[in-house]
Amino acid sequence: MTPPTSAQFSLTVRVRIDHRPGMLGRVATAIGEAGGTIGTIDLVDLTEGRTVRDITVDAGDEAHEHGIVEALRGVAGAEVVDWTDRTLGMHVGGKLEVRSKYPLRSADDLSRAYTPGVARVCEAIAADPEKAFQFTIKRNTVAVVSDGSAVLGLGDIGPFAAMPVMEGKAMLFKEFAGVDAFPICLDTKVPDEIVAAVEAIAPGFGGVNLEDISAPRCFEVEERLVASLDIPVFHDDQHGTAVVTLAALLNACRLTGRDIHDVRVLILGVGAAGVAVAHILRSAGVRDIVGCDSRGALHPGRADYESLSPQKRWLADENNAERRAGAPADVIEGMDLFVGLSGPRALPAEALARMAPDAMVFAMSNPTPEVTPEEASAYARVIATGRSDYPNQINNVLCFPGIFRGALDVRARHITEPMKMAAARGIAAIVGDDELSESYVIPSPFNRDVAPAVADAVAQVARSTGAASSEGAEFGYAQGDTTGFRAIQP
Repeated sequence: MTPPTSAQFSLTVRVRIDHRPGMLGRVATAIGEAGGTIGTIDLVDLTEGRTVRDITVDAGDEAHEHGIVEALRGVAGAEVVDWTDRTLGMHVGGKLEVRSKYPLRSADDLSRAYTPGVARVCEAIAADPEKAFQFTIKRNTVAVVSDGSAVLGLGDIGPFAAMPVMEGKAMLFKEFAGVDAFPICLDTKVPDEIVAAVEAIAPGFGGVNLEDISAPRCFEVEERLVASLDIPVFHDDQHGTAVVTLAALLNACRLTGRDIHDVRVLILGVGAAGVAVAHILRSAGVRDIVGCDSRGALHPGRADYESLSPQKRWLADENNAERRAGAPADVIEGMDLFVGLSGPRALPAEALARMAPDAMVFAMSNPTPEVTPEEASAYARVIATGRSDYPNQINNVLCFPGIFRGALDVRARHITEPMKMAAARGIAAIVGDDELSESYVIPSPFNRDVAPAVADAVAQVARSTGAASSEGAEFGYAQGDTTGFRAIQP
């Protein structure tokens, strides 16, 4: 069976074709019969009765890519000159580069950008280290730090293989919020060494985004860095997921007429993201949460209770008031919301029939959700996933660019719980009453209104709660401004 095509398996095939009627149609037919989806067809050359065309095709997986190419090689009168995987091609040489903000065209330019003029700036910072936020990239730069131990759904693939994801994260920071971010992959999984490394590089950054560090080490690393650094530290796998999940729930409740205080929640998968989701839902007023791991529902009477991590013990002790026990399908009775943060096909679709009316299903395992939207549609009113090819994508890009933009703009030293709540409400508010529907409870990741709205909400709460630093207020940082436009006198 041919797998569904996707842009992640997109290829460009250069084909030399006999220039006579029907030949391009034969080539297109071969691609279609091989299960490919044609995108663009570009004319590259026309000489001596033959055309050279670049044809962009979406495939379903790598084997399918090769199958499409072989199908084209079987077309009489057509020759495959070359082909390339477009995703791999995008990553050749990395996805990032460093550019100067100012040209160096003369000796005068050089004397101000570097020696001797730069010494004056160095002396100003040495006399007052806070001026590093004004006169260096620190004020607008975030370190994206990973040890490569929990990358996407790939698991522990190490720091080298994690780099493309961290580069991608840096691209999103810049594209959506104007934040300069740099990927830093550490060749250690020892919490002491990770903490020491981040502390050592912190002078060059205005914030730290922890990424793809496996649980339970991620909890310790974040907690220690939050305590030791005076710049925001944010583990996006935990808190970004939690913020966007809450935003989707706020709107789903608005659509279904629910009071969030009455919502009953089953969370399947209680690693870093699952625990953070439980915390933010509790902060938002949800009172009834049942967490499930691979051994079933968490409760104090479970046989392995004594060996549970502190985070899982909190879920067992402070939640699941009815002390439900058993597999997810056994404890889903009457639940309003199912949150899946575990793995593919982890819940039988028929179990959803036992949920409350107008059920909400957030099956976020990616690329294969716990239950597919097609299966869930018979039982649930609102369905969300982590995938871009279904409605209601719960995507962290809705959160982390804006939350760091807001924190940097007001020089917040920490990202507090009220700031996270403000971010969730800011995301939810993008969807107006006239737009809200079963297929639109969360904005698109490409909605350019999201990051500014989140940044503004975060900045306002930081100021009102005292989380904004006096330096941020003094320098009058404007959202996205990186010029240091005030207080530039010696």
